[in-house]
Amino acid sequence: MSYLRPAAAKTLARWSGVLLSLAILGLGLWIALRTFGITFWLGVSIALAGALSLVAALQRVRFAAGTGGPGMVEIDEGAIGYFGPLSGGVVSRSEMTALVLDRTGKPAHWALSQPGQEDVMIPMTAKGADALFDVFAALPGMRTEQMLGEMRRTAPGRVLLWQKPGTQAAHLRLM
Repeated sequence: MSYLRPAAAKTLARWSGVLLSLAILGLGLWIALRTFGITFWLGVSIALAGALSLVAALQRVRFAAGTGGPGMVEIDEGAIGYFGPLSGGVVSRSEMTALVLDRTGKPAHWALSQPGQEDVMIPMTAKGADALFDVFAALPGMRTEQMLGEMRRTAPGRVLLWQKPGTQAAHLRLM
């Protein structure tokens, strides 16, 4: 039995990382402002960790595009799998050569490219798509803020967000 309405519980779950980061930041500031010496520096370190965690948590909240889309995403040991009603596929993160945001369909899709196979198209609202943030953020040279900004734009088309250094993405249609 839950004492919270389902909508409130869902909202709290979505913002839990931000709330936890704020609590850590507040604890660190409280320690730093009430003590001196080595304990002061411990409080400053805790507050700094909370601030860094807060930035990452806010990026995760911005990355969430919604739910209820077709299919589901599964990430297992560096393999990104999408299992949908009409299509699907698996891409190895280490073999990925390009990441494209495709806003030509409804909902918008992530297009993950790997040599030797067709792009895996993952709807942004697919179940488990929120877990893609960690995978995308770990790509070498990925600009997370650019990706988050492009997610909020509404102009139709395809946008190349990341390309593996030293590879050509000639098969991508860019509009």
